Amino acid sequence: MLRAILSALILFAACASSALAGVMTHDAMVKRFPSPYIVGMKDATLPVWPIFQQNATSDELVGYVFESIDLAPIPGFSGVPMNLLVALDHNGNFLNVQVLSHHEPVFLDGLGEAPLFKFVSQYRGISLMRNISIDNGTQRQMDHGDAANVHIDGVTKATASVRILNQTILSSALKVARGKLGFSGKGDPERVARIRADLFEQHSVDELMQSGLLQRVVLKNADVEKAFAGTDASGLDPQAVSAPDAPFVELQIGYLSVPSVGRNLLGEAQWNRLKGRLEEGDHAFLVISRGRYSIVPDDFTPGSVPERLALTQGGLPLEMRDVNLDLSLPKQLAANGDTVKVFRVISQAGLDPALPLDFALNVTRLKGVIYPERVRKEFKVSYQLPERFIIPAEGDNKSWVGIWKQRWPELGIMVAAIGILFVALARQKQLTANATRFAWFRRAYLLFTLVFIGWYAQGQLSIVNITSVVQALKEGRGLGFLLFDPPTVILWSAVVASLFFWGRGTFCGWLCPFGALQEGIAKLGAWLRIPTLRFRPRTDARLRKIKYLVFAGIVASALFSSTITDKAVEVEPFKTAITLGFQRSWPFVLYALALLLANMVVYKMFCRYLCPLGAGLALFGRVRLFRWLPRRTECGSPCQTCRHRCQYQAIEQDGSIRYEDCFQCMECVVIYRSDEQCAPLIMEAKRARTIPIQVAERKKA
Repeated sequence: MLRAILSALILFAACASSALAGVMTHDAMVKRFPSPYIVGMKDATLPVWPIFQQNATSDELVGYVFESIDLAPIPGFSGVPMNLLVALDHNGNFLNVQVLSHHEPVFLDGLGEAPLFKFVSQYRGISLMRNISIDNGTQRQMDHGDAANVHIDGVTKATASVRILNQTILSSALKVARGKLGFSGKGDPERVARIRADLFEQHSVDELMQSGLLQRVVLKNADVEKAFAGTDASGLDPQAVSAPDAPFVELQIGYLSVPSVGRNLLGEAQWNRLKGRLEEGDHAFLVISRGRYSIVPDDFTPGSVPERLALTQGGLPLEMRDVNLDLSLPKQLAANGDTVKVFRVISQAGLDPALPLDFALNVTRLKGVIYPERVRKEFKVSYQLPERFIIPAEGDNKSWVGIWKQRWPELGIMVAAIGILFVALARQKQLTANATRFAWFRRAYLLFTLVFIGWYAQGQLSIVNITSVVQALKEGRGLGFLLFDPPTVILWSAVVASLFFWGRGTFCGWLCPFGALQEGIAKLGAWLRIPTLRFRPRTDARLRKIKYLVFAGIVASALFSSTITDKAVEVEPFKTAITLGFQRSWPFVLYALALLLANMVVYKMFCRYLCPLGAGLALFGRVRLFRWLPRRTECGSPCQTCRHRCQYQAIEQDGSIRYEDCFQCMECVVIYRSDEQCAPLIMEAKRARTIPIQVAERKKA
């Protein structure tokens, strides 16, 4: 029993995400930062490595190096987070950004990785204090300190991927800047306050302005001209000189995520529309400008980052992006001709609603015609949310909580579906009483597993789940990264529970997306009448041992070389067929397709003979407490129906079931319950009909 408990605990620790753990070791860091740099030990509170440089008298701190996946595991376009090695100096400037791993289909196949590496190289030398804007075109607009944003070139046909990559870099760097560079004064960058969603106060527009929930600021021409006084741009605006008391711009700013602001300004219908556009933990701000200067230029691209308006907190910029939402507002709030915009700050940016926010309106003047000199001035507007609208930061308010809340609908569906499966398996007598009904139930469930769990929720378990935990434990890293991939955690929890009751077959036969895909392809092969091959028992037994060797080799490699492990785990076609949906380079696609086609001939060849995850589950499945599939004394002697019908060849000649090789397809149980298929039941029915006939003949005689 103790052995079973220990095995279960080890397996539970393996419920990890395949890409959500840092991979760098101290030795690897030393190779990337050789002399004259000195790599310190990894920080115990924040996953960063301090980098020093030796001078004549002491070691000076150069900056910090960290893996983005430890701090901001934002899912990429493929659903898998990218992992970047980011170096920040002690002033908050990017020293370097390198790509450690990614699964973006556009860079793996069509464009290749060269554009990706070129894109991240542009961050070198850029200050985290500036706003970084990605240009859609190919021409980079250089920034010399006289523009609101630093412009870097995007990548054509990879807009979504580079936006996610940019947010990954900024979010992880902001956490390090807050935690180590002292920019915001907060000790733990993960701990942020939240907005009280349950508090609503009825207010008019005037009351919102009086309470400060709606900020109104008027800049006169004189204010702007005064700011440019003493510069080369002084006096360049004729209207500002001729009418100094006239308004230059009037700004109104409201924190729309606060119900007492958003619901009062937008009304219930528009408030619900806005909530539908935001993810859990996102922040939305309403900004209205009136006058001869707008918060966005005439050629502003909807959905992009504004260049004229910036948001900072604690001296650090927070990216605001236009939500592109058309609103109908009260006339006293916005009139015809006013510019009305709603901007979103995503949850991963780390905005803390309890701290002051600083909005900066940037005004740029040009002097000259051919090569004009740009002179920029900022006009700041501070916004502080009253304490009654805030839930203070708590120790368990970590960023993974937002991910779980954000994905609660699909997670709820997964939990419900797993619950249905468990109830069905527990009531196997009712489940298999009708062969036709059972067949349709299984087809529908496997389709759900493939489409929803696999392709939609990205819930394909993998041997990488186990190797990532092995590597993390070996390097002394925590396992908190497990919580950033909810579908994987839920599936592993279901696997652990099912191993105690039914063995490995619950996952392999019902919850594995690639297994479901194989079964569908095999059914297609049968419909096409493709000849199948069934190995002799001795050959089958020898082939089954291969997967255990593959499992042992991969786990062993995780203890010695992550490079070898990364290559070895490609024996699984899961990433190609499920995670990336075959959007990968042709050798991987060809390999996955070859396995699927081979499955038409040798039923589930990969699962039975090659799958390292299946081997691991078969080993841990020995903790199973019950032999729960029903057998009769006639099973195996003389009846061999189930053994011959079992496509997994998991039934011995004596009729017993090898649970480590059983995928719980339940076909043998359907036969067991069937009066038309089970030989002992057929013989029993014949005897019941024969005896009355014999008795009647004797009486007649």
